[in-house]
Amino acid sequence: MSQKRVLIVEDEATLRRIIADALTLAGYSVVVAEDGEVGLQRYMDFNPHLVIADIMLPRLDGYEMVRKMRKIGGTSQYLFLSARSQVDDVVEGFRAGGNDYLRKPFDIKELIVRTEALLSRVDAGMNDIFHIGNYTFNSGTQQLTIADFSRHLSTRESELLRALASNMNRRISSNKLLVDIWGDDSYYNLRSMNVYISKLRTYLSDDPTIEIVSIRGIGYALRVIE
Repeated sequence: MSQKRVLIVEDEATLRRIIADALTLAGYSVVVAEDGEVGLQRYMDFNPHLVIADIMLPRLDGYEMVRKMRKIGGTSQYLFLSARSQVDDVVEGFRAGGNDYLRKPFDIKELIVRTEALLSRVDAGMNDIFHIGNYTFNSGTQQLTIADFSRHLSTRESELLRALASNMNRRISSNKLLVDIWGDDSYYNLRSMNVYISKLRTYLSDDPTIEIVSIRGIGYALRVIE
């Protein structure tokens, strides 16, 4: 099983280091950020399985940062950290897209247990839901939804969109897509894939912030422009 990636966004340097060290020792690949803007950029670069985010962050608070991450897309799990204990703060965290909420101060062992529980959803295949801009894509049911409109994708359309969405804002080679989805990288299959890419562009055209970019000599990238 590949190493799980965790992004920690925490402005308190000592706590950030303690969490990072503990999760690294637990076997995770860890990247850190000290504010919401940097966290958002690291999210796009790192494509984490889990984001651990403080709420009171400089430049961009945790709620808004996670909302933007959700809009960019992907299948990350989100764990909010906060010294706040009001019920309304907890509710706001879940409304912003959080999967769990841990109040400060906390025992690092509890954080690791929460991390394991959230990442077990990835291993269990529970991350079939992708948020792509204003669209929601359920690869399990092959439904692509925006507002009140839902489109059922064919199996190949769904497999291709899942591959692109799993690598949101990152390029993926045509060779990998062809081998993984079509079984080989023949010229005939390449032409077929290009047709499917055109279909997906049409399906996603109701959100102008989304684009499937052709990268000459390499492949494609599904991007959401903020």
